[in-house]
Amino acid sequence: MRNILLSVSYDGTNFCGWQRQDKSQNGLSVRTVQAELEKALEKIHKAKTALQGSGRTDSGVHAINQAANFFSPFDSMPVKNYVTALNGLLPKDIRILDAQEKPNDFSSRFSATSRTYRYFICSEIPVANVAPYVWNIHHTPNIDNLNSMASILKGEIDCATFTASGDESLSTKRFLMKAHFFYDTLFPVGKVLVFEIQANAFLWKMVRSITGTLIEFDRNKKDINDFRECLESHERKNVGATAPANGLFLWDVSFEGKRVHV
Repeated sequence: MRNILLSVSYDGTNFCGWQRQDKSQNGLSVRTVQAELEKALEKIHKAKTALQGSGRTDSGVHAINQAANFFSPFDSMPVKNYVTALNGLLPKDIRILDAQEKPNDFSSRFSATSRTYRYFICSEIPVANVAPYVWNIHHTPNIDNLNSMASILKGEIDCATFTASGDESLSTKRFLMKAHFFYDTLFPVGKVLVFEIQANAFLWKMVRSITGTLIEFDRNKKDINDFRECLESHERKNVGATAPANGLFLWDVSFEGKRVHV
């Protein structure tokens, strides 16, 4: 058996998140990224194949580089052949970008040292084919104020303020490496505001909650002191509205450096 790591990109618009859901909703089957991948692997291997992702993305959230690994029963099949084989079986809103062989003790979830998300924000009305992938906020935020507030999101932090009800994590503490805003050019929209955040792991809806709170606080002329007070309150009632899922992308998963346990 060989341990194969996949680099996976997907458009999350028509998925109920990453994780396979064995129960249906309202009598209808639930479409997830993991389930689609496992169906394709079963066709290749002629047997059920469990796939482990580096983390879960919620319904409507996209991925540029999700990491997922599985054990292949094929010893002779070149690992890169999985890219072509899977892309030939998968729906068009999932693409395999790369495949690598890893040691048997490698885990896309437990070997990951950080995850990076990017959230895309547009002040102007976006063109129709881009609108599903940005948050149109209808005002121009103060990027200096946003970065001032985001600057406190660094190091070991209790992020209980920004977790959604129902999160089953044993701890609400996370280690944040980076959180900042910058402008980038997104064809064919032009200039868009991007919020990038990197941490060892994230709580349920944490990134969307932080993004929505920062944008709302800036619009209401609040500053770093207000945001620090919100963060340290550990009270969900103090946050802003959660940003919509469609602007969020799992951008990268890193396996470099030392894994931080918090």
